[in-house]
Amino acid sequence: MSQTLVHNAPRTDEAVVLDALGRRSLVLVGMMGAGKSSVGRKLAARLDLPFVDADTEIEIAAGMTIPEIFETRGEPEFRSGEARVIARLLEGGPQVLATGGGAYMNAGTRELIGRKGVSVWLKADFDILLRRIRRRTDRPLMRNADPEGTLKKLIEERYPVYAKADVTIESRDVSHEIMVNEVVRALLAHFSARESATP
Repeated sequence: MSQTLVHNAPRTDEAVVLDALGRRSLVLVGMMGAGKSSVGRKLAARLDLPFVDADTEIEIAAGMTIPEIFETRGEPEFRSGEARVIARLLEGGPQVLATGGGAYMNAGTRELIGRKGVSVWLKADFDILLRRIRRRTDRPLMRNADPEGTLKKLIEERYPVYAKADVTIESRDVSHEIMVNEVVRALLAHFSARESATP
């Protein structure tokens, strides 16, 4: 009686990423306008994971919009609430979690993301960010007489910190599908490098 040999099909890139991720979250960091929410939704769909937007969760928890929180409670109060909400969300992995532009600047949040997630920096240059931000009116930090100067200052302050993320992807004006493909490839390379470095 002949036996039929069953060959194991090679695992998909998505399956490899999910296995390596385990219970952790994929955490997207970067400036406002970098595409964290739009790319994050497509990435979550590709990996069949829940997508969570930290800013939306903050608004639900506070019962008001982020511009309203800034206006009535001030930025320090917003940042404190943001850190609490992200800490709670990180307990719910695996998921794709998009964070606000300032979230990764908090050392405690950064340390928590390092333990409970894999961070992906969507790095966009000044011109792209400015063009995207100008389409929106809900950016509290941009509501001033010099949004260009504010953006340059934020880039100078934040990019050295964002650079600590596990993976960096250049965010530019290409399709979300291309961006998601690049994120998946970068994650595969990251996990592979971590695996080979483990004794």
